[in-house]
Amino acid sequence: MPAVTHRVALVALTAAMLFLGVDTAVAGGIGSNGEQAEETSGDSSGPVLESRVSFNVKGSAPSKDSGPITSTAVDWEPPACWYEPYWKAKDFKTYTEANWSIYDSVGGAPAGVADDKARYKGGRPYKDFNVDKNDEGMWWVAVKNPKMEDDPAAGNCKRDPFWVDNGENPGVPQAIDTETLAGLAHQRTVVPPTEISMAPNGRSTVNAPTWVWLDEGAFKPVSVTASLPGTGLWATTTAKPVSLHLDPGTADAETLPASGECLINDDGSIGEPYARGKGELTPPCGVRYLRSSGDDTYGLEATLTWEITWEGAGGTGGDLPNGTFATTTEVPVQEIQSVNR
Repeated sequence: MPAVTHRVALVALTAAMLFLGVDTAVAGGIGSNGEQAEETSGDSSGPVLESRVSFNVKGSAPSKDSGPITSTAVDWEPPACWYEPYWKAKDFKTYTEANWSIYDSVGGAPAGVADDKARYKGGRPYKDFNVDKNDEGMWWVAVKNPKMEDDPAAGNCKRDPFWVDNGENPGVPQAIDTETLAGLAHQRTVVPPTEISMAPNGRSTVNAPTWVWLDEGAFKPVSVTASLPGTGLWATTTAKPVSLHLDPGTADAETLPASGECLINDDGSIGEPYARGKGELTPPCGVRYLRSSGDDTYGLEATLTWEITWEGAGGTGGDLPNGTFATTTEVPVQEIQSVNR
């Protein structure tokens, strides 16, 4: 078949497959260009399907200044890829044979899919895609975390699609479970900006304390539930604010307390609001600037730490790494030696 005809046939068939919702990569590693990908024993060309995991968020409504939390654990990250139940047997047969048809239509050599046909259809080890067990299990496939597609770890799930009977443990590393879902929910936790209250509000003064606080109820817990439809697998993470860290934005300043860490109060507030008559007191949470900012400002960074726990199907649960989210407030600092109280 001439090369131009190959391309026309491929475009037409690819369009048809996309209309039907079928991916144009074959189960065992044949790409849509009709060429066999380099294979190692038992490996596929990598994840090509989108995960069916869904997410539900409860808590503060996101605003334009909201953002995802950053994990405080340098040795932890959510899963970059995993295996999940994806196809009923009959659907997987339709999917795979359609891809074989595309491969054949563009002149692919029979040897290009011979191993796949033997594996899924010819009894080595599966016979006719297990269609006689259509309601007794699922075909599991590798999927990438859509937020980490460029991460090298996203290519670590290389198993060919494999069959698992209902109720059986897949018995393979990186098979999806509630802990996997909890990690994915952690990654999708979006929290509101850390909008602190300050006194004085307009302009701070050299050597005079600037009070910083967060009112009770300013930050509510944020929960994210990740679930895999049809499996009973789910996990819910809950993020709660636990402390506020202040960075004055200049070395010519002191934090109050000296650590810059303001713990949450029993009522859920952080720090203490300034009130008339407290001018001679040291705030439980704040900063003291030692040098004027001149015509500029200092970027006071307020970082809220969120403690994250999770619970999931089957009584599973535990703790996940804390997350942080920072907001910067520009603070002008004036040089005045005496201040009216």
